[in-house]
Amino acid sequence: MRHRVRVIQRKHWKRGKTTYKALLAKGAKPEVARQIAANSRRWWRNSGMLLNSVLTLRWMDALRIPRLA
Repeated sequence: MRHRVRVIQRKHWKRGKTTYKALLAKGAKPEVARQIAANSRRWWRNSGMLLNSVLTLRWMDALRIPRLA
């Protein structure tokens, strides 16, 4: 469920430049933000380890999404 929420968040950022700026604002390293923003067409793969390192459990808890495990 959390994986899908990350993917939905990623899809809201339509352009690479917007994605890059949003990820930097969330505390991502510039290299990680650049990698995720560059692969805008492969959003499902982006939601793997790179995107999970930025959109963390703390971010999910702030959205009040329950933990299942």
